[in-house]
Amino acid sequence: MENYIVSARKYRPMTFDTVVGQEALTVTLKNAIQSGRLAHAYLFCGPRGVGKTTCARIFAKTINCLSPLSDGEACGECESCKAFNEQRSYNIHELDAASNNSVEDIRQLIEQVRIPPQIGQYKVFIIDEVHMLSQAAFNAFLKTLEEPPHHAIFILATTEKHKILPTIMSRCQIYDFRRMGVNDIVGHLRHVAELENMTVEDAALNIIAQKADGGMRDALSIFDQVASFCGGHITYQQTIQNLNVLDEDYYFRLTDYFLEGKITECMLTLNEILSKGFEGQYFITGLASHFRNLLVSQDAQTTDLIEASNEVRARYQEQARRCKPKFLFRAMKLANDCDLNYKQSQNKRLLVELTLIETAQLSADDGEASGLCPTKILKPIFTKQNAHPTRGRGAHETAGKAASGAVPRTAKEEIVQRAQQALISQKMQQTLPPPQTPGTTANPSLRGLNGFSIRRQQGQAFSQQTVSAKEEREGEHFDNMPVAQTDLMVAWREFAQHLPQEDRAMSLQMDNMEPLLQEDGTTFLVIVENQSVEGELLKMQPRLEQYLHHRLQNRTLKMTTHLREATDKRRAFSRMEIYHQMLEQSEALRKLKEEFQLELV
Repeated sequence: MENYIVSARKYRPMTFDTVVGQEALTVTLKNAIQSGRLAHAYLFCGPRGVGKTTCARIFAKTINCLSPLSDGEACGECESCKAFNEQRSYNIHELDAASNNSVEDIRQLIEQVRIPPQIGQYKVFIIDEVHMLSQAAFNAFLKTLEEPPHHAIFILATTEKHKILPTIMSRCQIYDFRRMGVNDIVGHLRHVAELENMTVEDAALNIIAQKADGGMRDALSIFDQVASFCGGHITYQQTIQNLNVLDEDYYFRLTDYFLEGKITECMLTLNEILSKGFEGQYFITGLASHFRNLLVSQDAQTTDLIEASNEVRARYQEQARRCKPKFLFRAMKLANDCDLNYKQSQNKRLLVELTLIETAQLSADDGEASGLCPTKILKPIFTKQNAHPTRGRGAHETAGKAASGAVPRTAKEEIVQRAQQALISQKMQQTLPPPQTPGTTANPSLRGLNGFSIRRQQGQAFSQQTVSAKEEREGEHFDNMPVAQTDLMVAWREFAQHLPQEDRAMSLQMDNMEPLLQEDGTTFLVIVENQSVEGELLKMQPRLEQYLHHRLQNRTLKMTTHLREATDKRRAFSRMEIYHQMLEQSEALRKLKEEFQLELV
């Protein structure tokens, strides 16, 4: 059996004209050879697999050709070219700096520089991955690199230009190799497939080129892998199956579902994608790219920005006609936000599902929100099932609820609970007095108990007349209901918990206080620890009393304060305080502690 050679080596370019995607650099090198303006050191920079080492070898072969052609290429027939093609030329020396990066390796290289070439005019030294040289090796190489013999030419190749010392770069001509475009890679792969007598689909070659990420060597390696899987005929479906690439047909289907508002189909499609082993972030980045391609396809001048086959471009153009730019802007924003938050999310699948739900509701949103900022209101997702009618009077009530879109009983209870909480919060805001203005008596500032102003929560500030009118209307319904100690404690805690952020310290103090309802049922006593806390509480007294009036439906409640004295019984809060308090109250516990020498740990 004949030895197999991978395509990256078998179809490696042998002349400047066969180098793919680097026309500007190859023309510059050919012109330099023709004019005899050769530098003594070159630095080839660029990503992996774009032709740095290949161009260095072609350059070494061409400058030593004994009978070069008129276009600047090597003849390939002279003794020097034959020795180079058969890999037995002594005029070219390659050094892998990744494994030979010590000072001794550079010294051996310098010794070889002194020997003149046997055939040809120049000896070329190619140092690959030169950024891996140690600091001492770079310093030992500086002098030789600056003033080498006239027959020596150095070509340094690296993928990390920023790691090269400035003193090295200043002694070299720098050539920056670029990533290869998808069209360049597809054209070369098609040429290789023709030489190998294979039939390929353009869509399959596009997938391979995109997977290679601008590297020709990677593209050829992937091509060999797919060719082994497919045999003599490379198809799109077999390619995405072998490379584990998500079929772009999923994105076209999902976009159709988005435009039609079919949320159920979107969820089922996502489940099918995840069941095939694709990561959620991989899917969402592909969806964002799909929206980008749709946006680009809406203008004929920018269609070439899509790196895809002609058939796929036609599909993009057809679907783009049915998409509004506003929808695409919002969808791209949602997909991008999902991508940014994916790693921090604890429930990644839920994050992706919420993104799909919001995207599916964009087409039905006719609000005035900006195209870059989707609205936050979500509409019902799944169709509700009507409740089964029952007999008699209950049947008509059930049918009426089903017709009005009633939710199941458990969900209804949750909604009622949330509505009650919202009503309590709204009452708390409405019971606050108007803001203090110059020339009026001192009143507490108009601020919501949740830390935000009424203007921020409801979009506009209530005027003093409006608040007063509301208080008068609500006061008509007050019957001065009797107040229990437990109800007073609950209302006190609610007020403390809803204080704004700037009153956080006072909120903690109030949590540790116990308002004591007096015998008259209208006065409650609050014992404070010091004068500072008492002063803050008195400032808050009008706001607190007004909240308690509406919360407990009793306008006769009045707060009084008492400053704790040294002789007053102090409430125990910590474990140690409770422990010492128990010792003071129980003689038996104190004897037990002394008998067994007990200590609280």
